Order: sequence, then structure tokens, then C-alpha cells
Amino acid sequence: MLGLNKKDFGLLIIVVILALFAPFILNPFPEGSAMAQFNAGYPDLMQRLVIFGIFAIGFNILFGLTGYLSFGHAAFLGVGSYAAIWMMKLLTMNVIPAIVISVVIAGLFSLLVGWISLRRSGIYFSILTLAFAQMSYALAYSVLTPITGGETGLQPKYTDPRILDGAVPQGQTPRANLFGLEMNSGFQMNVGDWVFTFNAGYYLAAVLMVVAFYMSIRIFRSPFGMMLRAVKSNQQRLDYTGLNSKPYTLAAFVISGMYAGLAGGLLVAMDTQVGAERMFWTASGEVVIMTILGGAGTLIGPVLGAGLIKYMENIVSKINKGILEQWFAFMPDGIEDLLVTLVYPFIGKGWHLTLGLVFMLVVIFLPGGLVEGGQRVAGMFRRKTSDPSTPDGKTTPAE
Repeated sequence: MLGLNKKDFGLLIIVVILALFAPFILNPFPEGSAMAQFNAGYPDLMQRLVIFGIFAIGFNILFGLTGYLSFGHAAFLGVGSYAAIWMMKLLTMNVIPAIVISVVIAGLFSLLVGWISLRRSGIYFSILTLAFAQMSYALAYSVLTPITGGETGLQPKYTDPRILDGAVPQGQTPRANLFGLEMNSGFQMNVGDWVFTFNAGYYLAAVLMVVAFYMSIRIFRSPFGMMLRAVKSNQQRLDYTGLNSKPYTLAAFVISGMYAGLAGGLLVAMDTQVGAERMFWTASGEVVIMTILGGAGTLIGPVLGAGLIKYMENIVSKINKGILEQWFAFMPDGIEDLLVTLVYPFIGKGWHLTLGLVFMLVVIFLPGGLVEGGQRVAGMFRRKTSDPSTPDGKTTPAE
């Protein structure tokens, strides 16, 4: 169905269900309870989960399939964001034109960067992409201030022309919308002590994430995807056969850049404020960690990796010393103080330390990322059967 085999279609259905019921899944604890701290079902975080999932899916098409490690993908995220905000300032606050132009501009920019960077491979390719990203950041931060807003960034103003929109009352901030439906609009549903929030912006981003995920499956299973796998396996041997691999790697680079541009456009649709920090090298490193943490070369792995990192960034970082003292209040004073002292460096501003430890453990014990971890857990609950074609009982890891 939809051109997918049974296994891939089942995976797509799982992603659709997770996206559709995220307000319920991410709010497992009742409001006011001690565990409500870990609820993640509020619009801003849900939007970031799916948007950075798109970013990681696109990066995985390049890194997971071809093995080319880019340290400059934040440049395409930033370029897409700037293209979207200028579309909102000049044409309309409707998010559709902004999203479309963000994908187009990011694709054109990635074509230029890829055409130059792909002349080299390995670490040289990675350094070239990093150099382009940092140059883009420097240009946006200082040199192109009239276009990018420099340090203060850009946001829509009531004085902007917006050809297709009517005049905005003086002093009122224009709001992103989808044919009149504002992205921050929504409603809450109370079920007992639980509060579930449904947001228009989230569901727009979720629909686009599902479409992006479906397209990635088709790319993975296509002859084009097979060629990219051949590049990753042994590009030199592939070139010896007479096949020119450069157009394929460039196409993968551009597609990956367009995914990043889509994510950048959606960030603007959800929060109409753009700054140069989106193009900084740490943003490029973050998507690399997302992909490896979830499982590079797998289909759903990058989405899981993006979700875990954004969850830790927004939930673990909010836990402070006062919350820890509440958690351990039932302990004797000496033990309570000891536990608070031991745990405190790993939460709040120290959440990066926790992320680093998680990343180390995954790389050492689960080279296939969270997907491999899920496969191992599933294997513990089902009886292992040997395939006649694999006498040693080993099977190919699922994607």
C-alpha cells in the first residue's frame, strides 16, 4: 500500500499514530502530581520534536545512506528560516508560501555548497561543510545585517508591506496562520486530573513530518537509495565499474538540505523570530548526535534521537535543586543532602552532561542506536527462530 511493503507500511502507521496521539502519549502523568514534571505534551515542545525529527530524517538521507558526514547542515536550517521570514514580511503571513520558499532556497544553497564540498570526501568534506556553515553564520551575524537583522534577528512587524495581506493595526504583532487559522490556536481537554493540549501549529508540523518520513522510506527503498548504499559501501570500487557516483551524492546532499530548509521554515511558522544562532556549528553537531543516537541508516532512528534530545533539553534542564529536595524529602537529612549533591550536576544547566553520558553508553553498547536497543528488548520477549538461510541464527537488523 502506498508503494510500501508490509513492514514499511506498518512502520509508517506507527509514526502516524505517535504523531496523532502525541498530546496523550506525552502527558502520562496527572497535573499537580510529583511526576507531572516529566510531561512533555505542551505545544512548543511537541512542535520541536517533530520539526527536528524532519531535520534529522533529512540528515540521515545523506549520512545514513552515503556515509558523508556533514558538519554544516545548520546553514540550510538557517537559510530556510530567513527565506521564510522574508516571505512573511513581504508577501503574506500564511505559512504555506513561507514553507515552500524555505525548501526552494535551502535546496539552491545546498546545491552550491554540495557542488563544491563533494569534490572531496572523508574528513575534508566534513571540514568544508563546517567552513561553509561558519561563513554563513558570520555573514548572517554581522556582514548581512540589513538582510538578517544581525544580532537582534528578524520578526514580522505591522509596518511590513505584505502584499497579499491587509493592513495590520498599529502596534499589533502579525501572527503566522494557515488560511486564517493561527498557528498558536488550539484548545485543551480535561480528563480527570489530566490536561491535554491540541495545537494547530503542532498538527501542521506533524503532517509534514509524516510526509517527510514517507518520502524517506521511498528514497531508502528506491534504486537511487541502493546506489547511495553502494557509495557508502565502497565508492572507489563503484567508480571503477564506470558509474559516476557524484550526481547521486550531490542529489542526496540537496535532498538533505531541502529537508533542513523545511525544518527551518516550520520553525518560523511556529515562532516568527529568526536569529543567526540557528546557523552556528553547535546546531549542526546536534543533528549529528540525533542521528547517531537514534540509529544512523535506519528509518525511524533519527526521529527517536531527535525526540530524546529535545525532551532532555526541555524537561531535564528544568529540574532544579528545589525539585530534587522534594523528591528526596522522605530520606534522612544526611542521605537526602548526599543524593541531591550527586544528582544535581546532571540536571538543570548540567543536562548536557547527562546527554553526553547517554551518548557514550549508546555508542559503546548500542552501535545501532536506540533502534538496536529496541530490537534487543523485543528479542527478549519473543522466542528466537533461526532462518534456514542464516544457519547462525543471525538476522539483518530492521530499519
